[in-house]
Amino acid sequence: MTASKHVVVVESPAKAKTINRYLGSDFDVVASYGHVRDLPAKDGSVDPAQDFSMVWQVDGRGEKRLKDIAARVRGADTLYLATDPDREGEAISWHIAEELKRRRVLKDVKIQRVVFNEITKKAVQAAFENPRDLDHHLVDAYLARRALDYLVGFTLSPVLWRKLPGSRSAGRVQSVALRLISEREAEIEVFRAQEYWSLAASLKSAEGETFKARLTHLDGQKLDRLDIANKVAADAALAVLRAAPTVEVTTLEQKQVRRHPQPPFTTSTLQQEASRKLGLSASNTMRIAQKLYEGITLDGETVGLITYMRTDGVQLSGDAIAAARSVVAADFGDAYLPSSPRVYKTKAKNAQEAHEAIRPTDLRRNSKFLSRYLDRDELRLYDLIWKRTLASQMESARLNQTAVDLAVPGGRALLRANGTVVQFDGFLKLYEEGRDDAQDDEGSARLPALAQGETCQMVEAEAEQHFTQPPPRYSEASLIKKLEELGIGRPSTYTSILQVLQDRNYVRLEKRRFLPEDRGRLVTAFLSSFFKRYVEYDFTANLENQLDDISGGRIDWKAVLREFWEAFDTAIGGTKDLKISDVIDALDEDLGPHFFPIDAESPDRDPRLCPSCNEGRLGLRLGKTGGFIGCSKYPDCRYTRPLAVPGSESENGNGDATGQPRTLGEDPNSGLPVSLRQGPFGLYVQLGEGGKAEKPKRSSLPKGMDVNALDLEKALALLSLPREIGKHPEDGEMVTAGLGRFGPYIKHGPRFVSLPVGDDILSVGLNRAVTILAEAPQKGKSAAGPLKTLGTHPDGGEVTLHSGRYGPYVKHGKVNATLPRGEDKDTVTLDRAIELVAKQAAKKPSKSAPAKSKAAKAKTTKAKSTKARPKKG
Repeated sequence: MTASKHVVVVESPAKAKTINRYLGSDFDVVASYGHVRDLPAKDGSVDPAQDFSMVWQVDGRGEKRLKDIAARVRGADTLYLATDPDREGEAISWHIAEELKRRRVLKDVKIQRVVFNEITKKAVQAAFENPRDLDHHLVDAYLARRALDYLVGFTLSPVLWRKLPGSRSAGRVQSVALRLISEREAEIEVFRAQEYWSLAASLKSAEGETFKARLTHLDGQKLDRLDIANKVAADAALAVLRAAPTVEVTTLEQKQVRRHPQPPFTTSTLQQEASRKLGLSASNTMRIAQKLYEGITLDGETVGLITYMRTDGVQLSGDAIAAARSVVAADFGDAYLPSSPRVYKTKAKNAQEAHEAIRPTDLRRNSKFLSRYLDRDELRLYDLIWKRTLASQMESARLNQTAVDLAVPGGRALLRANGTVVQFDGFLKLYEEGRDDAQDDEGSARLPALAQGETCQMVEAEAEQHFTQPPPRYSEASLIKKLEELGIGRPSTYTSILQVLQDRNYVRLEKRRFLPEDRGRLVTAFLSSFFKRYVEYDFTANLENQLDDISGGRIDWKAVLREFWEAFDTAIGGTKDLKISDVIDALDEDLGPHFFPIDAESPDRDPRLCPSCNEGRLGLRLGKTGGFIGCSKYPDCRYTRPLAVPGSESENGNGDATGQPRTLGEDPNSGLPVSLRQGPFGLYVQLGEGGKAEKPKRSSLPKGMDVNALDLEKALALLSLPREIGKHPEDGEMVTAGLGRFGPYIKHGPRFVSLPVGDDILSVGLNRAVTILAEAPQKGKSAAGPLKTLGTHPDGGEVTLHSGRYGPYVKHGKVNATLPRGEDKDTVTLDRAIELVAKQAAKKPSKSAPAKSKAAKAKTTKAKSTKARPKKG
């Protein structure tokens, strides 16, 4: 009798190899490599007129996978669909089943769906013992989301292309995330720093211990942060404090608080913490987590190290809780173990809530054990997950908080001192959650023992000036947190949302913070003006809730699509007769308050008055490459500036974003116009317009040059480069200055030396040029002498220490030996240097070894060639 044959489809080949080992010889495991088909990227793939019928297309890679799966399924008893345990995994299984049905290879083949949250032998075998049918509610939710994203993208994007030159495309969720980034930037641009002062006193208790207290009340009034607004007010308050030799403790409050641990990781909280603590991007975090989920080989068996990493759930299985409590008791003692297990419940109501939180599959495997198997980032992320999971089952921290009010004699001023003492660290011994932005740590200091009515000595009082700070730009962590708070997007979408915005050049990351590009701000303003409903936070969050209702079987997916499409189609139709001038007017009105703020020092001055002609009105203009601000008197006045608030951080000091030339004047020699232009590699000046037969003369602007100070004279000087500076005093050769692909340089004979930052290519003189040439390292020579001489080598000659391109090194004769990473150059001794030089010398081939003759080399080569050549038969 022939044994039963079962085909198992998973997503990745790594997972296929692992699961194959867990199942018997009756099972044939094959990978689909993710999705096997998708909606074609063309109009009509989703047809609202045909009740939202969807056309699916198999690409070349998918066809290869499907043929392989179909060949294996023929004659099998059962097809097990074991793709990932989320909505996307359910969709992949559905696509495979539908395509195999269409190809008629599933006759007499039973279809079963299996899901497992971790790739361990126990979990996989348990899943195959409890298979289920495909969850069509989850599939419907996928279809609805896919249709919605398609309809928005392929219907709204053409409107953007026609009505907003320079724009790319729009997405249902990405546009809302872009709005968040753009609105935050607008807040920063209109922000004006406000001065304020804080006062603090250094006090000494009756026992002689010093501590600090801050001023909270003055002349019977409670002080808000901004109430002491200038130095005059600060000095007046300071005089009150300094006039008091002592202060008296009027009230003393002490209380004990408990601080509880955070729940285990969900997808979003893992991305946030990995960004804060490890500096990992959301995409890198998910890539590394995928590797940890798929696992490594331990003791001849491949096992997953963490549970599935796309989840909204914070709950842990009973086995996981028991394992965590066991490790806590063993590693930290019973004092750190709560009397009963901690049970966390998710507030989310989407399809992923049934999944466990992200946790190690075996908490006995700590980072020390895995250090020989994982690379640096894998180990760091695993350690983060391990600590968070373990800490979630540890005892709460107990803190003693103290607040003391102290009054100056006469009661004109009141000070407050706060202190916190950790009585029992609890889970803080292992883990503390990171924070997105700097927060006030007041109250973390420890106070001496004080008693009500006690008199404390005034040691010193000080006033400190501050300025209010604008709201911080979003980091990846804080943006994901905000999206999650608003109910926008889902765990599997955050990474793609952030990446798409960058790929479309709508935003950029600088110092791990998101800045909107001009193009992105225009798209946000356009959508807010003409499709306001579809970038509203509540509307997008409600649509996400409806998708969750679909996955729970509480609402019909096509009913959601019909309701959405009816209103969206009407909104699209309303833009048919929209003129670009109407778009410009709407965007100008929307963005005007941000880009033309009233100057507080000159409130009567019109912020839109053109500073060049003093007649025209500044307003938004659209060019091929995006938006800019220009004068209404164009072409008589060619004034332009970037799409940013004047003087703001986001304004590019190196020029405008128009993509259009700005005429600076005429060259007196040729009569040709000289213009400033924007190219793909930055700003440049150009002489004339050029033509097909002749390329006009151009010169880039040196980095750091203020474009606002650029005039005709400087432009002509740039166009005349390279320029002769003078003859070198030693050899009489001409020294020149020019601009190259690597920036400004000084040339003397065959030598090119980059011009140091701070030197002006247009004004650097001969004396300075000669100095620059003398100080610059010459090819094949050290830039400087040794840092120090360590001593004499036993074989003769000095052993010296140097600073090189790849770090510090020691030198003896012609042998250079780099110091190992982490070794301090200031502690290197002569003996250590001799040891390093000897090791380096041993690596080099001995010069005394006889070299092979050309004839011997040729003979060896011929022998190898003859051996490799197949014999003729």
